[in-house]
Amino acid sequence: MAQDTAHETVRKYHDAWTNNRVDEAMTYVADDITCRAPGNDIEGKEAYAAFIGGFAPMLTGIGEIAEFTDGNQVALFYYPQTAATSTTPAAELFTVRDGLITETVLMFDRLSYGPPEA
Repeated sequence: MAQDTAHETVRKYHDAWTNNRVDEAMTYVADDITCRAPGNDIEGKEAYAAFIGGFAPMLTGIGEIAEFTDGNQVALFYYPQTAATSTTPAAELFTVRDGLITETVLMFDRLSYGPPEA
């Protein structure tokens, strides 16, 4: 069976984590993944699963904006919708090697996901 393209791998991963299927999402992630997130670099699959697993249950939906693929890199732009916001965009640049996500650079406004001001 042919290996998924980088785009297919990222789309399967993204669909799984945004539907709170974190264990399934981690099947598309390398053991030594690096995630560069606002204010924190996350190293390793276990730490990354905890990071994603902490946010996934808060999602109420995903608004997709755009995606771009260039070889082994895939960029996704989307709106992670939560009780706090539905209009704050997020962007991720994924690097895929040997069918697994090895690096992601995640960009979003952390303050938008906090509790609303009184």
